[in-house]
Formats: sequence, C-alpha cells, structure tokens
Amino acid sequence: MDLQALSDFNLVASHGGFGRASRISGRAKATLSRRVAELEHSLGVRLIDRGSRHLRLTDEGQSLHERTGGPLAEIAEAGEAVTLGAATPRGRLRVSVPVVLAHVAFGRIGAKFALAYPDAQLEIIAEDRKVDPVEDGYDLVIRVDPAPDDHLIGRCVLNDERLIVAHPDLPRPKKPANKMATATVGAVVLHTMPADVTWNVRTESGKPFALTPAPVLRLSSLFMVRDAVLAGAGAGLLPKLLVTEDIAANRLALWGALDAPQVQIWALQSSRRLVGAKVRAFLDIVAQSFPGRAFVKD
Repeated sequence: MDLQALSDFNLVASHGGFGRASRISGRAKATLSRRVAELEHSLGVRLIDRGSRHLRLTDEGQSLHERTGGPLAEIAEAGEAVTLGAATPRGRLRVSVPVVLAHVAFGRIGAKFALAYPDAQLEIIAEDRKVDPVEDGYDLVIRVDPAPDDHLIGRCVLNDERLIVAHPDLPRPKKPANKMATATVGAVVLHTMPADVTWNVRTESGKPFALTPAPVLRLSSLFMVRDAVLAGAGAGLLPKLLVTEDIAANRLALWGALDAPQVQIWALQSSRRLVGAKVRAFLDIVAQSFPGRAFVKD
C-alpha cells in the first residue's frame, strides 16, 4: 500500500472534501484526487462516493480512515520530532486565536516568529468560534477559559482579569450608605450580557463594592465597547490586556477589577499529536511576549 496515497486519503476524509483538504494542506486538489484514485485501484474497492453532493466515505473508506488516520498522524509527528529535534522549525504552522487577543498581541508575535524562523510558514486565524484542531486543520488553538477536553492537551500561556473602566471625565459612582445596596452606573456592554448582572468590584484599597450596570449601549464586540467607553458613553467591563495602554495614557480611568477568578488563556492541540518543533518554537515566543504570564499575578 502506498503510504503517501493513504496519507492523502486520510487528509481528504478528515477535512470533508478535496477542496478543503487542498486549501488546508497546500497540496493541489488534482493531486489529491489522483492519489485517492490510485489507492482505490490498488485496493480494488471504492473509498469515496463521488456521486453525492458532499463527500461521503463508503463503508470500506470509513473503516480504512478509522484504522489508519490516527497512526499516520502520529508517525508524521514522530518523524518530525526525531528529524528536526532542536533544529530550525520548518513547514506550515496554523494557529487559531480569539479575535481580541489576536489583534492586541499576535500580529507582533507572528512577526517575531516569521523573522526568527524563515523556513516556517505561519498562518494565524483570528476567530471566536470553537474550532476542532483536527477537523479544521490547526496545529494549535488558543482558547479563553477552556472547558476540560480529553481530546486536547496544552498549557496556560497567559492570565488576565477584567477591569471596570470609564472616561476620566465620567463621575465615579458613590458607594451607597446601605452596605447591602448597589450603585447604578450607565454602562456600555456586550449585546449578550444577561439582565440583572452585578459587577462586584475589587479596588486597590481592597474594599469591594457592587455596581449595577444600566446598559446605555449594547454592542457585539469588545473593540466596539472599548471605543464607546473611550468616547464617554458609559463605564465598561473589559479585559486588562485590551485597556492597559489606555489606562497608562490616562485615556481611561480604572475604577477597579472584577472580583472574580482570573481569566486563563490556554494553548491547546490535539492529544493525538506530539508537540513538534514548530509548536514549541511558537510557544516559546508567546512566553517571551508575556513575561511572567503577566496581566495578573499567579
């Protein structure tokens, strides 16, 4: 059996079609089609039903994919680990990053990686959907507060917290005399924020107090929320990584931090794959870019 043809078949099967497999792998669609046809001819069975509108594996194709997909991926990763070792990373590296984090930091991180490793082809996709590293063709996915997943492994690369900020000219709310009451403040919020939310604020003095945000504007992205808060529309609850520079430049006033567990940002990959040289090098640059995982102390 031709292992390259088998590998191409599993690539097509994993990504649900010749076109998508071609886009993700960078291999020509015609080449993938020819390789799969050669594999079918050598085995004497049809692996893919080409008569349907969408790719559909035959029973034989599904069985072959289930039995060989995982082992082939591990062989490829093992070969990379052995042959490259600590050598210069090379080849394609695809990374999925949440939109805010991507725009705040990963352009610079990508530039550092590209300059340090010219033999590697880095592709960073900014998106907030929950991707599957295997099905969507990613070597690494960055997630905020991910739920445990037996199919993913990785490590926390950054801690963050959420801050209540406002334009410096916006009066700070006064603490109610009644300790059980909350102060109400006009707020710019995400459109997904539920009703009856309370912001428990932790101040630098260590004395917490509660704010009830009264939405004056609902928006669909944190960048829009920040811009509206900068314009003085109301207070906002925003990631520290997004407003650190605005606070330092006195464009925003810090009212306090949300009294809640810190936000954890993880770098994850499929548990079926070994950590290759490209991924290790990329994570090293991420660590250098956030010394001490540094938006919140551990």
